Amino acid sequence: MSTDHRDGDAASAPSSLPAVRLVPLAGSERAAAPEVSATPPGVPPGTRIEVTLVLRRQRPLEATEFATPLNAAELGARFGASEADVRAVGQVLSGLGLEIVSTDAASRRVRAAGPVELVTHVFGTDLRQVRSRAVDGRHVEHRHRTGGLSIPAELDGIVVAVLGLDDRPQSRAWFRIASARAVTTSYTPVQVGELYGFPAKTDGSGQSVAIIELGGGYVMDDLSTYFGSLGIPTPSVSAIGVDGGANAPEGDANGADCEVMLDIEVIGALAPASGIRVYFAPNTDAGFVDAVSEAAHATPAPAAISISWGQSEDEWTAQARTALDEAMADAGALGIVVCAAAGDNGSSDSPAQGAADGWGAGAGAGGTVGAGAGGTAGAGKTGGASAALSGQAHVDFPASSPHALACGGTRLDADVSSGSIRGEVVWNDGAGGGATGGGVSDAFPMPSWQANAGVPARAGGASTASGRGVPDVAGNADPQTGYQVRVDGRDMVIGGTSAVSPLWSALVARLAQLTDRPAGPLHSSIYASVAPGQAAAGFRDITSGSNGAYGATAGWDACTGLGSPDGSALLTELGGAGA
Repeated sequence: MSTDHRDGDAASAPSSLPAVRLVPLAGSERAAAPEVSATPPGVPPGTRIEVTLVLRRQRPLEATEFATPLNAAELGARFGASEADVRAVGQVLSGLGLEIVSTDAASRRVRAAGPVELVTHVFGTDLRQVRSRAVDGRHVEHRHRTGGLSIPAELDGIVVAVLGLDDRPQSRAWFRIASARAVTTSYTPVQVGELYGFPAKTDGSGQSVAIIELGGGYVMDDLSTYFGSLGIPTPSVSAIGVDGGANAPEGDANGADCEVMLDIEVIGALAPASGIRVYFAPNTDAGFVDAVSEAAHATPAPAAISISWGQSEDEWTAQARTALDEAMADAGALGIVVCAAAGDNGSSDSPAQGAADGWGAGAGAGGTVGAGAGGTAGAGKTGGASAALSGQAHVDFPASSPHALACGGTRLDADVSSGSIRGEVVWNDGAGGGATGGGVSDAFPMPSWQANAGVPARAGGASTASGRGVPDVAGNADPQTGYQVRVDGRDMVIGGTSAVSPLWSALVARLAQLTDRPAGPLHSSIYASVAPGQAAAGFRDITSGSNGAYGATAGWDACTGLGSPDGSALLTELGGAGA
């Protein structure tokens, strides 16, 4: 954040708590974590707690504002928090004994801190130290709350979110490690870029790409070895800590380091001349929002922000989901393309539900990748099988945000020696093996630019209305046809939609290099000529396979969106230099 007010370490717990009149904070209700159990002795008295408050905009950021990218000063002055609101929040919280750690009017955030007794008193809640099952299946200890929050009555309408009190892991990384016996073929990121026709004579010069990481870290020696093996100079990589996060390699090639190295190596291989900024934050709702806000409001602005972390959109509080969506809206207004992985658990967005419903044996689990669009995808469920899911279809957030370029996954079969693609289908390795996320949002209505794409009603839903369709685009994600990377001294093959987000982020940087302008907003451009059942210009239409509840069709579908990229053709559609 821009203005630092930190005075020191935690103050001792007050002997008496101040009188405060509280009002409920809409959208702050939180359910209990899965398999939660208390851990004595609880949160120690006097424990310092830091929270992020998100303030209202001075005026709404309407869709019309995205037609021409704003600069940072314009965005802050017109759509940031007002000076009066920032001042009111500071005065009220300081008056109650809380410390104002930092403020940033442009991104509408105030960071406040205090001892646990005071923080919970001011925000009308109770915090317990617990152990629960995180979204990635691990059992972790964290602070925990249930129910809604409150805020001081003087801030009613000013503060729209209070994040970070409950610090349970909010999301998981969407990567899949291929076992050696399962790999049918693998590619370097450079080879994937060539197969997808990334524009020639581009390397991301003059651009930067931001990466959001909620754990793990990178090792420069590994990066140097990896890029050296590709004959590419090691790109410029910098780590930025947010909310106490840091580049902290765990030394576990099966853990979060895998995500960090995959993201850097894919972007660095495909846009080696771009600057890579890695934002490390805690895996909490506050950490996620703060990291995206910091990346979006950086100077100079990145061409793209790559996000390979997420969770089913119904597992977020409404306030956190809205706050992160608004942070991505800021990015879009600045001309930044936010690329987000669509998830690896099929249309259910849940590994347990995917196994129960039986995604079916898509390509890679008994199916074959046929030539061109005529390939078959095995015995996976098609779009007509949605009733079997009994309403259990979900999409992943932040990919489901209309301000994210949602990135789905394919299985790519290609001949790298000739540079030709033999076939490409929806990634679906069957229950337990992974499949691309995709579907229709419950939380976000259909955006105007997607109205002619043929987005269906949500599978298994009671309503016939449709919402925001996921994904927008796709790329190679099947770990059985995955990416050759290096993690913690090991050469590995990794897939998942985690790989597609940095793939598209690198393409965005190369497109921006040639168009000599911000690539965003991208949605209105790529959907401009789309009609139901018709392939979109600049894309390879994927018409075979399913992700469970939804089947691939001609044109946009809820498995691979508009398709995988034809980079040179996409450049032509965007009116780039040399097109």
